Amino acid sequence: MLYVIIGEDVENSLAQRLATRPAHVERLLALRDAGRLFVAGPNPLIDSEDPGEAGFSGSVIIAEFDSLEAAQRWAEADPYKAAGVYQRVTVKPFKKVLP
Repeated sequence: MLYVIIGEDVENSLAQRLATRPAHVERLLALRDAGRLFVAGPNPLIDSEDPGEAGFSGSVIIAEFDSLEAAQRWAEADPYKAAGVYQRVTVKPFKKVLP
């Protein structure tokens, strides 16, 4: 089943994000390579594709996991969580309807 993982950043997280991004992306690439990643990306803090120094307010990942518990374990092990980029992570089941 698909699950949505919503990470909400602490304030002024850009430096921590940039330092931790390679490890974060490596885990996403592993999901992609396993055919389990639906979509992933950050939420710019401002209305811009490239928010520059404004940074990001969080991230959204939608991926396939065997269970809610498996998705929660994966999310809790995210390098952004360990580095203090995320202040809160929410994991919910997701049902794709469109397109």
